[in-house]
Amino acid sequence: MSEAESPGSAAGSDAAPAPGDADAAEPPEPDPAAPGEPPGDGTSDPGPAAHQPEHPDLPPSTPLGEGTLVGRVGRVLIGGPRDFRDPRVFHAMSLTALLAWVGLGADGLSSSSYGPDEAYRALGDHTQLAVFLAIATALTVFIISAAYSRLIEQFPHGGGGYLVATKLLGRHAGVISGCALLVDYILTVTVSIASGADAVFSFLPAELHPAKLPAEVAMLGVLVVLNLRGVKESVTSLLPIFLVFVFTHLFIIVGGTLSHLGRVPEVIEGVSTGVRDGVSTLGGWGLFLLFVRAYSLGGGTYTGIEAVSNGLQIMREPRLQTGKRTTTYMAVSLAFTAGGILLCYLLFNVHPVPNCTPAEPCWRTMNALLIDAFVGSWHIGPVAVGKAILVITLFSEGLLLFVAAQTGFIGGPRVMANLAIDSWLPHRFASLSDRLTTKDGVILIGAAAVAILLFTRGSVDALVVMYSINVFLTFSLSLLGMCRFWWFRRAQAGDWIRQIWIHVVGALLCLSILAITVLEKFREGGWLTIVITGVTIALCYAINIHYRRVQKQLRLLDREFTHLPSSDHHGGEPDPTKPTAVLLVGSFGGIGIHSLLSLQKMFPNYFANVIFVSVAVIDSGTFKGQEEIEAQSKAVDRALAKYVELARRLGWHASSVTASAIDASDALSTICIELAKKYPRTVFFAGKLIWKRESWWQRILHNETAYQVQRRLQWKGLPMTVIPLRVG
Repeated sequence: MSEAESPGSAAGSDAAPAPGDADAAEPPEPDPAAPGEPPGDGTSDPGPAAHQPEHPDLPPSTPLGEGTLVGRVGRVLIGGPRDFRDPRVFHAMSLTALLAWVGLGADGLSSSSYGPDEAYRALGDHTQLAVFLAIATALTVFIISAAYSRLIEQFPHGGGGYLVATKLLGRHAGVISGCALLVDYILTVTVSIASGADAVFSFLPAELHPAKLPAEVAMLGVLVVLNLRGVKESVTSLLPIFLVFVFTHLFIIVGGTLSHLGRVPEVIEGVSTGVRDGVSTLGGWGLFLLFVRAYSLGGGTYTGIEAVSNGLQIMREPRLQTGKRTTTYMAVSLAFTAGGILLCYLLFNVHPVPNCTPAEPCWRTMNALLIDAFVGSWHIGPVAVGKAILVITLFSEGLLLFVAAQTGFIGGPRVMANLAIDSWLPHRFASLSDRLTTKDGVILIGAAAVAILLFTRGSVDALVVMYSINVFLTFSLSLLGMCRFWWFRRAQAGDWIRQIWIHVVGALLCLSILAITVLEKFREGGWLTIVITGVTIALCYAINIHYRRVQKQLRLLDREFTHLPSSDHHGGEPDPTKPTAVLLVGSFGGIGIHSLLSLQKMFPNYFANVIFVSVAVIDSGTFKGQEEIEAQSKAVDRALAKYVELARRLGWHASSVTASAIDASDALSTICIELAKKYPRTVFFAGKLIWKRESWWQRILHNETAYQVQRRLQWKGLPMTVIPLRVG
């Protein structure tokens, strides 16, 4: 069998665009109907219409290394395999709106630790503008959130910025959006871990600070393990941290605001005076530009809003309602927290520390100064209650930043899976582990985050600028796509103006923030983000070009077998006593037909039976519900029915066996071992694409299923031959 057959089926080293194959960048749709009526008089040939493929119940797979000490330890950490056939597994793994708010909303909420800080500092001496900045920040959160809430109405199956840009602006805009989002998720993990470690180590003795970077790497390892176990397990484990942050900051914002209610007239007068002074010194236009700059530099506040649209697949049914409810939770909590913190800066007249002293160290953030100004002097007898509240609140900020890294581990692998399904990344990134997680994506996100942490030595200043640029690039492309969508539907949709305005306003805001951030921060790390994203995009194009070239060559092979002769004798069901060839195939096409004809060429008139074996591989593209899994199995059944019909027309006695599985190698090996018991005179065959000069990157882009199955069968004493198919 070979590697460029239909999506989701696998039976050889490179069976399909299931993880690791070489199918087209735009995979073909499943066959719409079963094959036609069989030839012959119907006496000796029941035909594929009467033939029903066998569907054996496969035992749970046993990954390589499971019996070793490392394998047993890994199984304890990650957990036992899940059964994707169990309809209850989708409910058990999905997130309610509350848990989705924790897993996906932590990134947005945690940005209130540094987004308002950055914006407020940019005001300089004109801090009276903070009240307008708070209003603008809250409105922006609601506008972008409302736009994304309407976006998921049009794309209820998820996919986020990548899918929206691909469908509405074209594949080139889609890959730019997808790569920007992927780099952003990696940087989200990195900056969240680094910022959280900075906050936590601020309370520890100076002699422990050299352990900060190893601690960051260790925390990344913990998050990788949690996400390999499953999304819901990781979110549930982090829920207490999230709740502590919410309650402590609710207390600070509400309490701080209420404590200044009596000073409202004074504050209003101060704001009015400050605006007049600003106009007199900078001019009206200059003061406005200062405000716009501060507003844009606080753009990190809005990161994470898009996470719901990217992670809609993990929401509990009904997904659309759950996703919209989660978006509402995120918008309200982020707008309240970010806007409330900015307002409290003004109420408590908090200013950045101009010089570092032992009493006012450099690391003290604006939030730390605010909390200290509010509760720092509180005492109950000899107990410094205010200092305890300060430590708990800031400690919760630091830990929430660790939780925010979870957003990158949820969204990043899903973006990679979507890119892999469309052949922009190696197809293996769409595969699932036996825990039903996108294992390869989780590991790569973790490894990339570790590399960036080590490269920057965990410097938040070098990281925080980098990742907000890509967020607003994705925002802009998504909202521009929705503007285009409603503009071209204006003739059919009577309410198109009501629908489009929120996307137009959101797109203008995001484009403005993106442009100002790039211009202001280009030399401070913005250029590095642009370079990394550009290299990622170029890599995706190189991978996609390779897959398209392979598919083009395989289509030429399909044409060569358009018309095949029929034998005078039409075969029927296989006879277990006669020599049997078991051929591992994928979707019906030139590769499988080439392998079938090669049998006759290599062993003329020897095999009386041929049995076709294929596996419907369940990857992230099909693991969306029981209906999708069943549709995938039926598509593989139809493909094998065509092979059976062809083999019988050519004179063989033919049958087929199919199964659904997460791991093609395990499933195929199990089926073959069972077939060897039923057909003792059996030889196994599988196709494999080969290149004249095979390189390491080809082994990454194409799977090695045929060789893996061959090794396992030969260990069992069963003969298997890999049939080469030359390409390139």
